[in-house]
Amino acid sequence: MSEITRDVVIVGAGAAGLTAANELRKAGLSVAVLEARDRVGGRLWTDVIDGAMLEIGGQWVSPDQHALIDTVADLGLETYSRYRDGESVYIGPNGALTRFTGDIFPVAPETEKIMVDLIDRLDALVAQVDPDRPWETPDAEALDRVSFQSWLEEQTDDAEAVQNIALFIAGAMLTKPAHTFSTLQALLMAASAGSFSHLVDADFILDKRVVGGLQQVPQLLAERLGDDVYLNQPVRSIEWSDEGATVVADGMTVRGRRVILALAPVLYDRISFVPALPRLQHQMHQHLSMGFVIKVHAVYDRPFWREQGLSATAFSPYELVHEAYDNTNHEDERGTLVGFVSDQHADDVFRLSAEERKDRILESLSHYYGPEAKNTVVYYESDWGSEEWTRGAYAASFDLGGLHRYGADLRTPVGPMHFACSDLAGAGYQHVDGAIRMGRLAAENIVGELRA
Repeated sequence: MSEITRDVVIVGAGAAGLTAANELRKAGLSVAVLEARDRVGGRLWTDVIDGAMLEIGGQWVSPDQHALIDTVADLGLETYSRYRDGESVYIGPNGALTRFTGDIFPVAPETEKIMVDLIDRLDALVAQVDPDRPWETPDAEALDRVSFQSWLEEQTDDAEAVQNIALFIAGAMLTKPAHTFSTLQALLMAASAGSFSHLVDADFILDKRVVGGLQQVPQLLAERLGDDVYLNQPVRSIEWSDEGATVVADGMTVRGRRVILALAPVLYDRISFVPALPRLQHQMHQHLSMGFVIKVHAVYDRPFWREQGLSATAFSPYELVHEAYDNTNHEDERGTLVGFVSDQHADDVFRLSAEERKDRILESLSHYYGPEAKNTVVYYESDWGSEEWTRGAYAASFDLGGLHRYGADLRTPVGPMHFACSDLAGAGYQHVDGAIRMGRLAAENIVGELRA
């Protein structure tokens, strides 16, 4: 087993860890990045499946994600806009499909009024939330005790309005049922994107993609680090004191003055800490869990929905696939749809055989786009719940009461160890933008400590 010494050891070669490593190198510090997988990128993963390039993990760039936008530009990457010409479709509780334009679903006038009112109320609450300090929000403790589902039901007895508003946080973002997370957690999710209205606006939150795939961001960041990135090195133990740490991976040992844990907090328990982490961290991490979503990639010989005047943007809390979009690659003659099956629905279909699950999912897509949606040339399901080094998607969030109780301690260093990942972000929470921000912050803090 090889042994090396560096100023800083980074555990995890995702966007956060690689950003931190590059910032530390710029400051003149030596680094080693240890990655358990055989690739860099973490929850960013672009691969070719049956001849089709698919972004198996994260892929979107939003206008407010300035850390990501700056990084993409610095790396010389190009972006392109998601196809959005034409009408969207919505399927209501009676199974009827309606075409529409704009952000508000085509519901009965009284339901539309309630939905608009709920969005306004949520925007007003979100305006009081500092995404870096949500526990300081007025009435934070009370908001953290009530589930988002219960809060919505307290506002209105219109079930369709409740389901539709819940969808933007539950199915689309936290990928957990709305009764399992708090209203404060929902407000943080919206505040991290600037407003609840931004989450409602698919043209904002899912604005652009990177030509060739977003995984190029960590890949190019890793190239800048050269031989200081070590793959296939799951970290097994960290022996630490205030002076530094010894990090033991499968094939190497690295001694460092500081350590950055740049992996999801649900994975900290894969590492043996000597001495053990403080009680507070043990308790806190047990109140965080990943969501679960199946990202469905359906590739066709052409983007047939465009012939029908459809943008392919589709929503319904009553469908197995609760949302879907045109995900056709840049300058690709074929058409690609991406759809999402979240939380309990995802659990349920994974109890089926692979063929039956595919049939059920494509049947749901056909409700939006017609029978031609069943005729794929490539079909693939991103299943991050089965990934040993991820365990879910898109990110970790607190259970009821956890954010107010523990949120202020999430990023607090322990001895020489700092924490950085998208799960801990304020602005850009659970997005690549947040991972980059957290990587920069951890590096900045370490540089300040070592130069003090």
